[in-house]
Amino acid sequence: MEKINKLLATGFGTGLAPVASGTFGTLPGVLIALAMTGLPVFWQCGVAAVLALLAIPICSAGERIFRLKDDGRIVADEYLTFPICVIGLPILQEPVLLAIAFVVSRILDIIKPFPAFTSQKLKGGLGITADDFISNVYALGLNWAIYKYVYFQWIVPLVY
Repeated sequence: MEKINKLLATGFGTGLAPVASGTFGTLPGVLIALAMTGLPVFWQCGVAAVLALLAIPICSAGERIFRLKDDGRIVADEYLTFPICVIGLPILQEPVLLAIAFVVSRILDIIKPFPAFTSQKLKGGLGITADDFISNVYALGLNWAIYKYVYFQWIVPLVY
């Protein structure tokens, strides 16, 4: 069971990257987000909520395995909360949006807007996951604003 917990906590090994483990650890979340895009928005919300809740015990198990608070190798919080930031966005039709969402998610995870930073003080997997959940909710709003007000006017002409 410990091997399975370690595999899940480390994002199938992506969290073992020697640099930017959180960024590499988010990559499985990109695949999950792509898989969710065919679902109605209501179901995307539900699946994203369940995944975020699953991250809590997985991250707690990771802390027990590595014996460190919020060890950098634990990335289940990154990949299981990433799908939140693309809910409802047409990322299959507009793949550049997925790249933008990835960058926005990573930036907000790094700067941790209020109350994400303070939520890290919570114990165990809840503290590990809460800041990513909050950051990705912010990222969802920002990604939708980019899509509605910036994407077609500024980004599409540059990319296409």
